[in-house]
Amino acid sequence: MIKKTKIVATLGPASDDEETMERMVKAGVNVFRLNFSHGTHEYHKSNIDKIRNIEKRLNVRIGILQDICGPKIRIGALEAPFELKTGDRLDVYAKNITGAKVAPGHYTACINQPQILPLLKEGEHIYLYDGSIRAKIVEAGEEMVKAQIQNDGVLNSNKGVNFPNTALGIEIITQKDKEDMKFGAKEGVNFVAISFVQNANDVIKAKNILKELGSRASVLSKIEKFDAVENIDEIIKQSDGVMVARGDLGIEVPFYRVPTIQKLIIKKANAASKPVITATQMMLSMAEHETATRAEISDVANAVLDGTDAVMLSEESAIGKNPVAVVEAMSKTIVQTQGIYPYNKFDEFEFFDETDMVASSAASLAVRIKADAFLAITGSGKSAIKLARNRTNIDIIAIAHDEQTAHSLTLAWGVTPALVIEKTRLNILLANVVKEAFDAGFVKHDKTYLITAGYPTGLEGSTNLIRILRRDQLDYYLNAALA
Repeated sequence: MIKKTKIVATLGPASDDEETMERMVKAGVNVFRLNFSHGTHEYHKSNIDKIRNIEKRLNVRIGILQDICGPKIRIGALEAPFELKTGDRLDVYAKNITGAKVAPGHYTACINQPQILPLLKEGEHIYLYDGSIRAKIVEAGEEMVKAQIQNDGVLNSNKGVNFPNTALGIEIITQKDKEDMKFGAKEGVNFVAISFVQNANDVIKAKNILKELGSRASVLSKIEKFDAVENIDEIIKQSDGVMVARGDLGIEVPFYRVPTIQKLIIKKANAASKPVITATQMMLSMAEHETATRAEISDVANAVLDGTDAVMLSEESAIGKNPVAVVEAMSKTIVQTQGIYPYNKFDEFEFFDETDMVASSAASLAVRIKADAFLAITGSGKSAIKLARNRTNIDIIAIAHDEQTAHSLTLAWGVTPALVIEKTRLNILLANVVKEAFDAGFVKHDKTYLITAGYPTGLEGSTNLIRILRRDQLDYYLNAALA
């Protein structure tokens, strides 16, 4: 059985040699994530080159996801780690200071985004060290806020800070991000993940930057802020896909809400035909151990059953003990779970355009005639994704007109971006598609296929044709292509 849910793996010191990367692809990786919170452009360029080499050797398409940093809020430098106790006072300043213990139970520090301080209000919370230490604001001011520590913990320099109750309204794309996006555009990355998205305007700004850079990369919004959850519908509408980033999200909202938020986001993304990635701590124990916990295996399986397009590995593949083993375990879990997946959802979704209607009809027809696969001819990739929305247990072989479109489908559930064929007249295009698919081994004489395409050919959103390719018709198309 073909693995329908895709795997995204983060590259790092444990996995950035070409041999390991190739073994990971063979084990089930569909997309590699480049984390721009770490590494130089030279380092990422080296990994991109390795990915493209592996593509050529294995004759597969591997997506490249650039994950930019965004305005990560951090505590400033400290003279020494703070051993904070419940009830201690922490003064956070707008001015740049070195944090210090100024009296018993009294500490001072600053943050790297001082423009946030005027937005804070008495009674709101500050979460320090990625949520492990909580503090409540007891006095708010533009130059300094006073907070009372609510639980014991040790705070080190440059650790993450979250403001879960505060609408920050800050620019989410930094100057560093813009330089990184420029690099990514030059190198032809396929996806750009935007950190700390708050609303639809953030997504539009990111798309405009990429457009100015001449990039056609798909924009993925990372849902990790409370504001993003509140504005999820408008964010999904403007995004090419979303990522449920459960790490920061579990700090911004009560941890017990994360599972239901995950399911809600996946459901909404599925309905909108937007790929969705479920990320963070999926198999974290395998960063240090040979096997995953049963809870982690269940987490992956439940994400698959929720309908996620992809599951993501972070530390497990970047700095973990055995990245290949992690991918193998995740792949086996996905394939096993597919056996009980609730397929055939063509009656569950609203139709937003004619392509939705064609995709639903094609999916229903394919199930009725017991088609062995779809041949989805697509100019933008959207018709293949809309076919996938219906979640049939029928493989989708996507035939694109350019490589960026083909690579953009590496995240889409159940879609194999198999071929790239130039736009031409419909009858010639269909014949060429069948021949190329036959020569590549995707089409066989003893199978039945359902073709979807658009006329006129090559226009985005023009999918309006469904054609059945039966066993006894294959030779006709093969001969037509040779004529």
